Amino acid sequence: MNLQNRSLVLACVFTALVQAMSASAATDYREQVFAKTLPNGLEILLLPDHKAPVAVIQVWYRVGSRNEVPGKTGLSHMLEHMMFKGTERHAAEEYSRIIARQGGNENAFTSADATTYFAKLASDRLDILLELEADRMRGLALRADEFEPERQVVAEERRMRVDDDPISYLRESLTATAFAIHPYRQPVIGWSEDIENWTLADLQSHYDQFYQPGNAVIVAVGDFEPEELAARIEHFFGTIPAGPAAPPMIIREEPPRGPRRIEVTRPAKLPFIILSYPAPNLSNPDYAALEMLSVILSAGKSSRMRESLVREQQVALYAGASYRPTSVDDRTFTLSAQAQPETSAVAVEAALIAEVEKVRNAPPTEEEMRRARRQIESSFVFSQDSVFSRAMLLGHYAMAGDWQRVDDYLAAIEAVTPADVQKAAQRWLDPQKRTTGILHPEDPSPVSGDDS
Repeated sequence: MNLQNRSLVLACVFTALVQAMSASAATDYREQVFAKTLPNGLEILLLPDHKAPVAVIQVWYRVGSRNEVPGKTGLSHMLEHMMFKGTERHAAEEYSRIIARQGGNENAFTSADATTYFAKLASDRLDILLELEADRMRGLALRADEFEPERQVVAEERRMRVDDDPISYLRESLTATAFAIHPYRQPVIGWSEDIENWTLADLQSHYDQFYQPGNAVIVAVGDFEPEELAARIEHFFGTIPAGPAAPPMIIREEPPRGPRRIEVTRPAKLPFIILSYPAPNLSNPDYAALEMLSVILSAGKSSRMRESLVREQQVALYAGASYRPTSVDDRTFTLSAQAQPETSAVAVEAALIAEVEKVRNAPPTEEEMRRARRQIESSFVFSQDSVFSRAMLLGHYAMAGDWQRVDDYLAAIEAVTPADVQKAAQRWLDPQKRTTGILHPEDPSPVSGDDS
């Protein structure tokens, strides 16, 4: 068998394997997840996975920058930091030390929609983790001597990750321009002035308002029996009072009335360009077509943007598209590129717009559709080998409104046609709704002094 035929056979075997695994993976969640809501409102999602004697437990709180008000931005992220600073029962940083002594690892992250705490450890030691998480759900001790130093840590984090990072600075500026009224316009880390003016009382109020069992979801994946683990979770968390309901956040962004534009100048070597379009979340059936479009445009070496902007036109060092439908409210579909040396931002912007217009004017080819489906399916299937990835998937869908929709994902992708992709591009990648962000490198040459 020659090399070409062997490659074709291997490709067919791989495709068949992915399809078979996809069918199994697509039914894992509704069939295998044990779901329960405690009387105090705490939701529990438990997925057994006995491949190894480990488990991951994640506690998702429905609070992020989306739930913050102007002048108090960044409190969710600051509270994530403070959750490791001790309770009445455990000293500062003791949470991390206990998990490390048990051979586990832990961390946390804050996003626009949620704050999530997670740890992975041997499945026979989960009670240790459950006790710690239940304790800090309502027992956090917010102290001034811990608060002030940590605020400086966050301020420095912002300086390093945003203010001193030209592309991050552009993305933050673009988001604040793309959203006029929705809190998605606010940075997760917070605006600098807000960080400077936080008070301990602000943080205590935020904690009391959002860190309640009825505003949380516990997701666990690993080597356990669901009914037994559910009983242990109820033992540790069930006595926590329901507490006040989190205030609803119902703000709908009005459609843009025309194109928007933001240009920033920062110390950078090359221009960077972003095109941002309002895009729907899972609640809109177009999400699957947009997911396919993002892969067709930018996933892999043979993607459209890499072929056109990087290889053929050679106007960009990098070009990509981004879309994530598992947000609580509608977010964005973005295209971005970093210019080649000696290439203007104007040329790269024109090239990005041309890629958008191509898909608005003609559907993708069947080969592009086939390749994109294979990439999406293989990525989904192989992620099932990780208990952490499976827990993250459940958590994201739970925050988006319905964890059971995980099982609809591959079927929705399979049903997308080339015409669907084109129609979605025409509907959502509207030039009249586009927000453009341009990073211009700051002239590094020193200003000449007065020679007189």
